[in-house]
Amino acid sequence: MMATTKTPLESVQACWARISQASPIYQLTLSDVVFEGATEGSMVAKLKVTENHINSKKGLHGSVSATIVDWAGGMAIASTGLEQTGVSTDIHVSYVSSAKVGDTLTIEAKVSRVGTNMGFTTVTIYKGEGDNKSVVVHGTHSKYILRDRQASKTG
Repeated sequence: MMATTKTPLESVQACWARISQASPIYQLTLSDVVFEGATEGSMVAKLKVTENHINSKKGLHGSVSATIVDWAGGMAIASTGLEQTGVSTDIHVSYVSSAKVGDTLTIEAKVSRVGTNMGFTTVTIYKGEGDNKSVVVHGTHSKYILRDRQASKTG
């Protein structure tokens, strides 16, 4: 019997299906996310800004932006075929502009490096599409990679 290998997009979708059900914050903020595509080490998704995403000034809330950077970094790591994408060790978010209800966000995440224990990613969130998009947030995200714990147990 031949082993089947998942495509990067299938790996991302499988990871998302598993973690989305276990996270109330993801259910609140990212339930409408749509994957546009993935290659090994990167993924692109779209999300329409709703009332759940804005702050008191009617702009994209900073905590939502940070949540997206955290989530997208994990999805980029998932695109490499890892089922366990790890836990955050560092996240840096630069707020460049804002978005409002009705804007479409394009989320692009790329793996800079995935090693034995650590993964490093960059995430850019744009508003608009195609040639008419502008940066809203740029972030970097580091994760401690959780390898198969069963394989590492002795005895």
